[in-house]
Amino acid sequence: MPEGHVIHRLARRYGAAFGGRPVVAESPQGRFADGAVLLDGQTPEGAEAHGKHLFVEFPAGWLHVHLGLYGKVAWGVPPVPAPVGQIRLRLANAANYADLRGPTVCEVLTPADKDLLHARLGPDPLRPDEDADKARAMIARSGQPIATLLMDQKVISGVGNIYRAEVLFRHNLDPRLPGRDLTDVQWKAIWEDLVVLMADGVAGGRIDTVRPEHMPEAMGRPPREDAHGGEVYVYRRAGLPCLVCGTEVRTEAVQSRNLFWCPRCQAAV
Repeated sequence: MPEGHVIHRLARRYGAAFGGRPVVAESPQGRFADGAVLLDGQTPEGAEAHGKHLFVEFPAGWLHVHLGLYGKVAWGVPPVPAPVGQIRLRLANAANYADLRGPTVCEVLTPADKDLLHARLGPDPLRPDEDADKARAMIARSGQPIATLLMDQKVISGVGNIYRAEVLFRHNLDPRLPGRDLTDVQWKAIWEDLVVLMADGVAGGRIDTVRPEHMPEAMGRPPREDAHGGEVYVYRRAGLPCLVCGTEVRTEAVQSRNLFWCPRCQAAV
């Protein structure tokens, strides 16, 4: 599932491609036919993201998309080809088209419904003026492991498996530490780091979390080759030596997602 930086990049692209110009909207698959009728011929007024949720503003309401595990957007320029495959929503104008396939959610929301959805989501490190204390309060009340809480979108929005593993490593935190045992100083460091790391992800289009002194050129090691991201410390590095201490990186399933950590750098205190 795409992490939050991908959805923020997608919002920027939707805004740039379709903002301020009327669109043709259709649902070749048919599953979004009623929504497409509402949006067809309208002029999008902007786009934004909150965590893993994409919103595009139309006079008729807010297009809300959650890609989930299988959703994808394919982009192109006219002439717009005949639909191929299960396209839930196609938006097109004179300069661009975008085909949305396989999302978990594709719907039109009223402003009130959109507000309710935002209220159910945790603060997003990529949204300006977010209240990090809201997430802190939920974490402080919980006995669940911090690794679980960081993936809970009601606690923090946009953090996925990669950012979760990497931010815990960067702050030498045992992923099994109960949320209530996380200190205010540790939480502040996590949040501030996510703000920077995820903004870098938006800018560069990939996740890089390794500090300069541990990059390939500094350590004389080959660069990482993995379609899931750039240079990382522990994510998908199970069985390999930790870049900092040389201990074998471990992995285990936590709520059906693979967690990665270094048992030495992230040892319980």
